[in-house]
Amino acid sequence: MFRPTSAAIASATALLIVFTISPAKVFSSAAPTESRKTAPDFTLNDSKGTPIKLSDYKGKVVLLDFWATWCHGRGTEIPWFIEYQTKYKDSGLAVIGVSMDDDGWKVVKPFIEEKKMNYAVVMGNPDVAKLYKVDAMPVTVLIDREGRIAESYSGVVDRAACEAKLQSLLKDDAKPPTK
Repeated sequence: MFRPTSAAIASATALLIVFTISPAKVFSSAAPTESRKTAPDFTLNDSKGTPIKLSDYKGKVVLLDFWATWCHGRGTEIPWFIEYQTKYKDSGLAVIGVSMDDDGWKVVKPFIEEKKMNYAVVMGNPDVAKLYKVDAMPVTVLIDREGRIAESYSGVVDRAACEAKLQSLLKDDAKPPTK
């Protein structure tokens, strides 16, 4: 008959506690280079009214972040994305925030100023959300230099994994594509 030792019980209890209090798992779908699908194009206005067209960013690696001011993950991820924009802009990264706030610019503009967001923020809509299958937030999409979806995260990204993927896309995609 199996009788668990107190050490085994303590270990099992510790594991149970860790899994219970850990944040929800982020779902990620990575696409191998040859099977990547083209990111759906859109044109949305930024906070100054300037149209931002995704396809104009071809040649850059794009981090597309769907968020809202009320979204729990935005407080965690936005500082990272600000850092990525500063750190990797010269290597060809463009971060674009897509706010899905129902209250629009009246809540988003003060938020952008307060957080000192150093990247383009546009106001999203249900059509764009549907194109990117955004049904909960945050959603982060990494787009390669050819305008194809390389990775998609649902939930707060794993910072190290996201940055490693960005570095890989910036390095690997800097080489001219072979056809």
